Amino acid sequence: MRLFSRLRLTSALAKTALAAAVMASPAHAQTAAAAQGSAPRTVLVVGDSLSAEYGIKRGTGWVPLLSARVSEQYPKYQVINASISGDTTSGGVARLPALLRQHAPAVVVLELGSNDALRGLSLSMTEQNLRAMTQASRKADAQVLIVGMQIPPNYGRDYTQRFAQLFPTVAKDENARLVPFLMEGIATNRAMFQADGIHPNEDAQPQLLDNVWPTLQPLLN
Repeated sequence: MRLFSRLRLTSALAKTALAAAVMASPAHAQTAAAAQGSAPRTVLVVGDSLSAEYGIKRGTGWVPLLSARVSEQYPKYQVINASISGDTTSGGVARLPALLRQHAPAVVVLELGSNDALRGLSLSMTEQNLRAMTQASRKADAQVLIVGMQIPPNYGRDYTQRFAQLFPTVAKDENARLVPFLMEGIATNRAMFQADGIHPNEDAQPQLLDNVWPTLQPLLN
């Protein structure tokens, strides 16, 4: 009888251990997370050097700062930074379909257009590209936030004004959210820029985040 009882106890312990192993397995964790709806939703940032931490220490840019804030305040979300220094709206149009398939974002932040203007590219093409990206993102069931930019007046008054206006125009027409100007509050402060006078330094990054956050936060709620 003792032997029989011992065998029954051993069998029960083995089943318990097996069940624990199954519960701890990655496959079960993923299945459980999916069943509980706990898989993180994604905020996808598609930008250029202003979002890609050009010239500053990794982890200090406004997008990593955004990721930390989102992780703390909205743990069901994650931030993916798909920004590339030097990118244009044409590059964004080419890259976006694959990014949408890969990440299935809930929110897409479009921070592109500055390099179009710096290269003197056609503003009608820039506007068309922003529309195409916004429409593709919404077709993929993502909400869209467009980050507006401005350029110095030395590009000519007409070009400068038309460039600044295309962001709110696209946002209004395509039912997207708008950050009027990423550089608000720092644009005229030389101390907030790197030696090139174009890219914000590390000290400016929290301000960039604060410029984006009031428009982005409602999309996370």
